[in-house]
Amino acid sequence: MQKGNVSLIDNPIQPAKLNAILGSMKSSKKRQKNRMLRYVTDKKQLLLQNPAVKMKFQAVTLEKARPSKANKVVYIDGAFGEDGDRKEDNNEDIPEDYRRIKHSALAILQWVYGPPLSTAVSRVLATLLEKDVPFQIIPVDMSKGEHKKPDYLKIQPFGQVPAFQDESISLFESRSICRYVCEKYADKGNKGLYGTNPLEKASIDQWVEAEGQSFGPPSGALVFQLAFAPRMNIPQDQGAIKQNEEKLRKVLDIYERRLGESRFLAGDEFTFADLSHLPNGDYLVNATDKGHLFTSRENLGRWWNEISDRESWKKVVEMRKSS
Repeated sequence: MQKGNVSLIDNPIQPAKLNAILGSMKSSKKRQKNRMLRYVTDKKQLLLQNPAVKMKFQAVTLEKARPSKANKVVYIDGAFGEDGDRKEDNNEDIPEDYRRIKHSALAILQWVYGPPLSTAVSRVLATLLEKDVPFQIIPVDMSKGEHKKPDYLKIQPFGQVPAFQDESISLFESRSICRYVCEKYADKGNKGLYGTNPLEKASIDQWVEAEGQSFGPPSGALVFQLAFAPRMNIPQDQGAIKQNEEKLRKVLDIYERRLGESRFLAGDEFTFADLSHLPNGDYLVNATDKGHLFTSRENLGRWWNEISDRESWKKVVEMRKSS
């Protein structure tokens, strides 16, 4: 890998195991208090963030590199300054891609538990990408019951996905996670994703509620029956398919009228209200024979083509394919 590149590793360590690894190192007590194990460089160093001391980042030399025990593997040359920046950052030879990812690579990562194939997980991933917030996906093998294990239930008491961790806090329920990300990182990425004033936020929320209560149930039932049941060798319920298709048609009739009045659901800008429809909509359009429910309507089809063509969602689709 060329210097300046950053890549996620295949088997990132989970937060629950971080303290054990830190405790095994020959480091000071202050260093052992660090909650987040960060990066391994080509200099065989761990970069640890330690708020207890003045230096924002500390490098701990290992006997050998441990890329399998880091969030990210960072292949770079040169030393880091006290602010986490490379000392040679004024060198014109530094690759532009390094300048672009420098700060996000050294930032605290957000932990998203669950597979990208999950509609709820992909909603969170799309939001993080829209907000340009670095994150790490922690796989949860639901077929093996990992979502019901005691350690996981501590952060997701209902044993579902996703779960989310950010430093010392944990959250569950995808829409709540997305709102948190939008509010905490309001000045990053797509600044208008969750609105910039009370009226905009209320307009977005009413369509997010419509998605969760009116669009979500019938579209989710169709996604399960048509896209997931065959993969799981579960017989399809034709009665449920017919019933939920009719329900969804009525909902989409309302959307068609709304989208004849405005470019997007909450106004003339893409927001979380639109994003929240992408997970179920994508499966229906691209993995079932019900895509015409969207594409046959003039306004809805125009809207769907525009929101599903966003770079953030294209990246989520690639994550789904690779998982």
